[in-house]
Amino acid sequence: MDTRFIKIPLAAASLAYAIQLFTVGQVGAGVGMVLVAALLVLITLQSMRLLMAFVSLRQQKMEDARKWLGRVNPKHLWPRRRGYWYFLSGSLMMEHNMNEAERLLKEALETGLKQDHDKAAVKLNLAVVASAKRKTKLAKALLNECKRLDAKGVLKKDIKQVEAAIRSPQQMRMRGR
Repeated sequence: MDTRFIKIPLAAASLAYAIQLFTVGQVGAGVGMVLVAALLVLITLQSMRLLMAFVSLRQQKMEDARKWLGRVNPKHLWPRRRGYWYFLSGSLMMEHNMNEAERLLKEALETGLKQDHDKAAVKLNLAVVASAKRKTKLAKALLNECKRLDAKGVLKKDIKQVEAAIRSPQQMRMRGR
């Protein structure tokens, strides 16, 4: 379940309760509840920014994705959310610097991701990087791991494209540029 559906109503309820506390004269408790509501809103905004970056990336709107991702400070994220920040940053970096992309994607796996299909997507990107670096065995091993993790078949089409590119290295080298 997405925690946004819990945090947003909780923040609204906290704010409503703070207003009620102010009206009955309990200013100290009201200030405390305003701080709780503000904290919940800030946490939700960080998650929404990551979500917007992900949506922009899926729509191939790279500049928008960079803009949204730039609005998130990874140091202020929970570890699992930070894993997604590394994943998105690494995916965007693949256009410019394969070594840096590889570092960020590996960091995403080390930091942690919730869903297996997200781990599969990282492994798929790492397979693209390995193939671009002409490390075919590693790319194939990463693809096999990707297939294992993608039990629902979310990445089936993408996996087939990368497999075809590995079989035809010229196509992958052109992508890596």
